[in-house]
Amino acid sequence: MNGAQALVNTLKAAGIEVCFSNPGTSEMHLLEALDKTDIHCVLGLAEGVVSGAADGYARMAGKPAVTLLHLGPGFSNAMANIHNARRAHSPMLNIVGDHASYHLQYDAPLTSDVEGCAQPVSAWVKTSKKPDQLAQDVAEAIAVARQQPGKIATLIVPADVSWGETLHDLAAVPAASAAPLPSMLVVNDAAAVLKGDEPALILLGGAVDEKQLKVASAIAEHSGASLYCETFPSRIARGQGRGCIERLPYLPEMAADVLKDFKHIVLVGAQEPVAFFAYPHFQSVLLPEGCKVHRLADLSHAPGGALELLAEQLGVDQEKAKCYKGSPLALASGEFTPSAIAQSIGALLTENAIIVDEGITGGAEVFVTTENSPAHDWIIQGGGAIGWGLPAAVGAAVACPNRKVLALEGDGSGMYTNQALWTMARQNLDITVVIFANRNYAILQFEYLHAGAKDMGESAASQMSIGNPDIDYAGLAKAMGVSASKANTCEEFNAQFKAAMATRGPHLIEAIY
Repeated sequence: MNGAQALVNTLKAAGIEVCFSNPGTSEMHLLEALDKTDIHCVLGLAEGVVSGAADGYARMAGKPAVTLLHLGPGFSNAMANIHNARRAHSPMLNIVGDHASYHLQYDAPLTSDVEGCAQPVSAWVKTSKKPDQLAQDVAEAIAVARQQPGKIATLIVPADVSWGETLHDLAAVPAASAAPLPSMLVVNDAAAVLKGDEPALILLGGAVDEKQLKVASAIAEHSGASLYCETFPSRIARGQGRGCIERLPYLPEMAADVLKDFKHIVLVGAQEPVAFFAYPHFQSVLLPEGCKVHRLADLSHAPGGALELLAEQLGVDQEKAKCYKGSPLALASGEFTPSAIAQSIGALLTENAIIVDEGITGGAEVFVTTENSPAHDWIIQGGGAIGWGLPAAVGAAVACPNRKVLALEGDGSGMYTNQALWTMARQNLDITVVIFANRNYAILQFEYLHAGAKDMGESAASQMSIGNPDIDYAGLAKAMGVSASKANTCEEFNAQFKAAMATRGPHLIEAIY
């Protein structure tokens, strides 16, 4: 047995089911070992597709996938979406091949500091030194990735460690320890705040499942507190029959206005609200002066258990949670705008869908219009590195093959990792992509003025426009094997979106407005 086989045996024994890969010469023995198992290998034609897909998979599966990457340049190409995964606390295990240890001295063209590349976005980095240690090293990496909250673990495997012989066929991965509950002192403090007369906000962060949302909504209804989630939750359950929750606005002025009257904020897996960027005319901290912060649970705790303890202390009847109910919106008609697109999506969204949101300015209103749609899950790009949405949709669809995935994508951010369309076609994934095609980096045009830059000349404007020539997204999708259509009116969009949601397989709608 060689080291690569021991590594893959350990992955399989630990319950790892999926490997998103973009391999090179250094990973050939790892590919050979994977070929002898039923671990599902999914090829991405760019490393950002691989890492973004692993993030989307982890958010929906609740466990890590493996990425297989090629040396330092391959890892560096994947780094933006590894950063997004780190910010979302997604569990991820990166296996990165390297030159054979004895070959490094010759400084061949692909020689690089792989550990140096991995350190900034990884909670754990290790280079395996001997074939006999490789199974134990990958077991340790899996254990790190599974910690609460999820971590990024990166194991670097020199080629000679892969092909070298070993007597150790696999290593056991220790069971993940249960996330702790907060102390009753902390729970009682939050309960006292919510029993008081001063205005209070409950802010949820991280992954918020249906049960957590129901308990939090019942607590808010019982106590009179307001209930919000962070601007970019890693995953949140939404739709009819699920708890009512609002999302903290992105713009700091709007977020500060929402927060201005609260005297207390109870954080459940959330961070204290700060502006996404610094602006010369606005403060970074969004909480009003004098607002007291009460941290019921951070992401290392079990947020669901913390909410249950709080509900018990307050005497909350969880069956009285305030939930969304009523009819979805009517189909949009008239002028074809992002608002109209959002309205029709809210009207036509199907039961149990997964929304993957990188719609940027175009998709901003869809969160509101889908609150009364059938029950669904929402994951959003929260790390700020664009090019996440299409790969994350791939990962979500691999994790949940029996659910429809809806990817909301800006036409600018979609170009960073458009190779994900090819993977959608190759795997025949059930994904509907809506491209908000305004031919601009509209968010940058807004931020240019919002940041205080007063004059926009021809050169500056040209750096925020992606027209001239216009990108033919429908043609691009077809070239990669994905069926596609273009919509220029509400009526065209409504018909195309309804058909796509009712048909299995990948389809892209280029919504041009």
